[in-house]
Amino acid sequence: MADSLFSDLDRYVAHPRTAGLALSPDGTRLVTTVQTLNTKKNGYVTSLWEVDPAGERPARRLTRSAKGEAGPAFATNGDLYFTSARPDDHGEDEGNALWCLPASGGEARVLNRRAGGVTSVVTAAEADVVAVTAPLLPGASDEDAQQTLHKNRQDSSVKAVLHSSYPVRFWDHDLGPARPHGFVLEAGTAENDDAPVTAEPDRPKLRQITEGLGPLFEGTMHLSPDGSQALIGVTVPEAKTDRRSAVALVDTATGERRLLVDEPGMTFSPGPISPDGKKAAVIGSSKPSPSSAIAPQLYVVELSTGAVTPLAEDLDLWLNPASSRPWLNDQRMLAVADKNGRGAVFIVDVSSGEAAEVPVEDAVYSQAFPSPDGTTAYAVRSSYAFPDEVVRIDLTTGAVTRLQNPTERPELPGTLEDVQTETSDGVVVRGWLCLPERASQAEPAPLLLWIHGGPLSSWNAWTWRWNPWLAVEKGYAVLLPDPALSTGYGQDFVDRGWNSWGDAPYTDLMIITDAVEARDDIDASRTAAMGGSFGGYMANWIAGHTDRFNAIVTHASLWALDQFGPTTDMSPFWRGQIDQSMIDQHSPHDFVSEIVTPMLVIHGDKDYRVPIGEGLRLWFELLADSGLPADENGDTLHRFLYFPDENHWILSPQHSKVWYQVIFAFLADHVLGDQGELPEELGLTAPKSAGNDDA
Repeated sequence: MADSLFSDLDRYVAHPRTAGLALSPDGTRLVTTVQTLNTKKNGYVTSLWEVDPAGERPARRLTRSAKGEAGPAFATNGDLYFTSARPDDHGEDEGNALWCLPASGGEARVLNRRAGGVTSVVTAAEADVVAVTAPLLPGASDEDAQQTLHKNRQDSSVKAVLHSSYPVRFWDHDLGPARPHGFVLEAGTAENDDAPVTAEPDRPKLRQITEGLGPLFEGTMHLSPDGSQALIGVTVPEAKTDRRSAVALVDTATGERRLLVDEPGMTFSPGPISPDGKKAAVIGSSKPSPSSAIAPQLYVVELSTGAVTPLAEDLDLWLNPASSRPWLNDQRMLAVADKNGRGAVFIVDVSSGEAAEVPVEDAVYSQAFPSPDGTTAYAVRSSYAFPDEVVRIDLTTGAVTRLQNPTERPELPGTLEDVQTETSDGVVVRGWLCLPERASQAEPAPLLLWIHGGPLSSWNAWTWRWNPWLAVEKGYAVLLPDPALSTGYGQDFVDRGWNSWGDAPYTDLMIITDAVEARDDIDASRTAAMGGSFGGYMANWIAGHTDRFNAIVTHASLWALDQFGPTTDMSPFWRGQIDQSMIDQHSPHDFVSEIVTPMLVIHGDKDYRVPIGEGLRLWFELLADSGLPADENGDTLHRFLYFPDENHWILSPQHSKVWYQVIFAFLADHVLGDQGELPEELGLTAPKSAGNDDA
């Protein structure tokens, strides 16, 4: 397919990407975001687009700026709030500011611009109350002090942080010294009747409602419909750097708060408050331990008493509120969950605790907002057949209608199949198989085993970062299996692999690979295994336990568990589930001498979840101690693709291209037996335009 999106990486990284959704309280307006390449083609810019809920009118763009806009939220009067770092009429452009696009029309205007910026915005459904989360320096008693302290750090070029608590990093960014706080937007100064009609109104101020919490505020906040209360997530410190999460209720007028849901040995996170303001959804789980897996449960909490009641206990699925406003009425709400390699949508009755599944088409649904009359929902969905798109759901029949989106579905270069097999003890292991159109008995396709991260995850939704169709375009079949630990198959399926990653997760991967390789349209003699994060762990484990693959690609991978546990950004979480027995029995680095397969190691220096030390140690030990070491000249079949300024994910478009190009070149060398072509940008090959002086 010469004109396929997947045949041209420049077209691929430039393809517009839809994400997120906001529905106005009256149900008449839908807004989503679209990412496009910036002018330098080294990053993405997000803009806001309106989608017609009736599906009759084309989507229309609402915002346009070089800095982009994000986090749309409708107020009760239809005004649209968002955050953006774009300059205002005064030329100010430092950090993200809070903006408002009036429902009455006209241009967006900045409402609040502060030192350190604004992170996110939350609105009340039935009152003129707007709250934001924003960073505040510990020494700042008010916004004036914040301005002074922030400017002092900038002017002196000081980036040092003095910590007194844990953690100090999270995923891809350093924590502190400023920490998130909750604020309510207050009205500006009363209008002056003598001021000219062209005068700009005073900008509203921010009033803090999480005073005294400091780093214990977790940055999540839900407003009651009348705006009088906010449900927030807070950290409860425990001994030896451990912690648990709890839920607090805040009076937005006074800032008075009380701990609403907290229990030792449990962790809770806040969810949306019901229309009557009397209850809310929360997610709770016992804290994981090496002998007990995490098991999230959807609860309803009474705001007056803090009493929690579990919902849909018999489903054996991990339900979550479907959006920031999932309530159909005071007693029913929408919830979503992973289910059997797909997503499911449920209507949960909080009075009976029962959940009824809405029979929607195969896909994963997120950001599902019910209409005011409760008969319809608007959501974002995706699957491996298409990326994120905005749809309308009939909640009675489950019929799904794709609305007129800002972006088009790309045409796939192959077919998608559901595959499965059984283990010796009768457990079903399933996955997706992406096949080239030309795969057949006469022309069997080489196979790539792709292993998902998490590990508590599922291959069930479109991803631009690990997209199988780029490989399918090159003639590979891609297997996306869900082994033990995957979500959507019940708690027992998670428990099978808990604290023993090298056992059932590994054997599940091998048995479904065996089943797919037995097909006559698959070439079992040309195979490779690939994975990132936990999938990278599994790729490393596979490398030390079988030589069946021609090549292995391991991205942002766990290598030495004794080292990983104390250096990752969230050590207590991992210490709570990886004990010494697992370190002793299931650490891939202990099997380095058994590795005889060429490996491509990929790591970003700014990865805090799986620190760069994992990649550096893996690279050294591969060359020094593997069964395929560097020779006497230092040459090796292994390769190390290093990104100094990327993190756990390779996000910039130019590096995403290099990521795919190097992987496909490595696979061509070792799976196809061809000479792989590396990108010129690596500086390893002569440019194609260079002449040949030897001619």
